[in-house]
Amino acid sequence: MEKIKIGWSEADITPDEPIRLAGQFYERVSNEVDSKLTCTAFALESGDEQLVICACDLLSVTEYVIKEARRRISVQIDLPPEKIIFSAIHTHTSYLYPRGANGKAGQGVKGYLTKIIPEDMSYVSLSTGKASMSDEKMLEIIISGMARAVVDAWKNRTYGFYQNAFGRVAVGMCRRACYDDGSAKMWGETNLANFVALEGGNDSGMELIYTYGEDGELSGVIANIACPAQVAEHRDFVSSDYWGRVKMNLEKKFGRKIFVLGLCAAAGDQCPRDLIRWVDPETPVKDPNIKHNYPVERRADPSMFDKSGLNLVGRRIANEIISVYEELDDNRLDEAVLVHETVKLNQPYRRATIEAYEEAVKVIDDFIAKNRGKEINYEDSARLHVYSGLIDRYHMQQTKEQYEIEVHFVRFGDIAIATNPYELFLDYGNQIRARSHAKQTFLIQLACGACGYLPTEKAEKGSHYSAYISSGRTGHVGGELLVRETLTHINRMFDEEK
Repeated sequence: MEKIKIGWSEADITPDEPIRLAGQFYERVSNEVDSKLTCTAFALESGDEQLVICACDLLSVTEYVIKEARRRISVQIDLPPEKIIFSAIHTHTSYLYPRGANGKAGQGVKGYLTKIIPEDMSYVSLSTGKASMSDEKMLEIIISGMARAVVDAWKNRTYGFYQNAFGRVAVGMCRRACYDDGSAKMWGETNLANFVALEGGNDSGMELIYTYGEDGELSGVIANIACPAQVAEHRDFVSSDYWGRVKMNLEKKFGRKIFVLGLCAAAGDQCPRDLIRWVDPETPVKDPNIKHNYPVERRADPSMFDKSGLNLVGRRIANEIISVYEELDDNRLDEAVLVHETVKLNQPYRRATIEAYEEAVKVIDDFIAKNRGKEINYEDSARLHVYSGLIDRYHMQQTKEQYEIEVHFVRFGDIAIATNPYELFLDYGNQIRARSHAKQTFLIQLACGACGYLPTEKAEKGSHYSAYISSGRTGHVGGELLVRETLTHINRMFDEEK
């Protein structure tokens, strides 16, 4: 085995003026900065093999920004582009940026309506703010930050040590409720007589890696949690959500900067909220899916829509990271097997039936007929996006059956790392972890692309948001293929030496 080299860096991508915020059915413009946005990069080298993981405080990392960041990196350092993994923490209080150099940001789900409504129907934005940052400036801040973090982490690498460990923290919970008629609903009410169960489980495990410099001082932490960073997802401030609070708490504990690489594991059906002990937002939100008609006051966590929730989740994670660290022995490793494979995998598009297509056309035609000359808003967009997206899929699938994704498989000592570009439902992550031959398996979703939700077959049958055809590119057939391919590559890496 070879001695390892470790490098860390963090680039600040916090906006200096109001921006459009990503991730909801309605338009939001930032009015303040709650916590800074960053791109944090961890570089690893062992022998002739390399790995860089860069976690970005964004909703997602699109193919365009990844390609452009890698291009800029390639002219500054000698690092193969395919050795760089970019991922997103999935904060909904960060940039709503264009998907390409010539694209336009700011439409959000409104984009579905603009494709179908006639000129005599006007869309009314309910946003109270006005964004001033241009699309070009947004892209430059994001791409330059991604590139700078990776380049500096690579240049900063020195001989060091690491320890992998495991913690447990209650953050993610299933956000889909099932009912006795076979239906399901994201954010569904559970204090109803026809509520049956939550659709899936949760995973409170936290995979951890602690890194140390040549002097033996703690330099950084990698934490892998099955929950997206979306406590404050409806608010109008800029924030790295609970990861920002984790960083603040660790810096307070250690009295100095500790790098934190926050990685989201398979969590497409997970959230930081307990649907059984539901606590309403402190102030109303405009999400049409979060309308509970029979609220009951609960003694439970504070609102997981607000800063009180951010503070609690950030403290819980940081406290567990600190507790595990304080119980570690002195067995720090300075060498490890490192294998890094980058694979282009074909995935099948989830297909729309003719019957579903015809129903979608009728729904939209009926809506237009009833609303000629009227004003419409985000609630109309939320209702219709499923039908507009289904129509788009039906037309597209006539000429396209598959698309290509980039996935990474890594062996680092007795650790396996596997990526995917989806909001991957937890069941798939559980299948991979349970059948992995590695002692510890890190899963990184929303990595190297943004392909939407990947639901289970059960979720597809229950339907609703996150399981609609328009919610993602593939369905359970693609999910099963991803699990098989991931296990094939991971287990081969660990079985070859036996």
